[in-house]
Amino acid sequence: MTIAFSTLLLLPILAKLVVLLGDGRHRLGLLRSFDQFASIVLEGACERVIVGDLYCDIPLGLNIIRGENVVLIGEMVCCFMPFCWLEELVLL
Repeated sequence: MTIAFSTLLLLPILAKLVVLLGDGRHRLGLLRSFDQFASIVLEGACERVIVGDLYCDIPLGLNIIRGENVVLIGEMVCCFMPFCWLEELVLL
């Protein structure tokens, strides 16, 4: 019996996700939809740019990501915030 990759995406809709893309970029947002190819739709998405110990979020809005570009999908849990060792850099 085999389990399809997309069954691993049975996260609740509107879960806060962090997505690592094939080119090394990080996307954060609320899960709105997904399909059998692991393509996902993120609402209120932002791209997190990390340089050294600093990070900055670039707002993107509604974002559609093809499954072939997805390396990792993880749920952001309230009690454990990824990137917590980083200091936020605010762009003016």
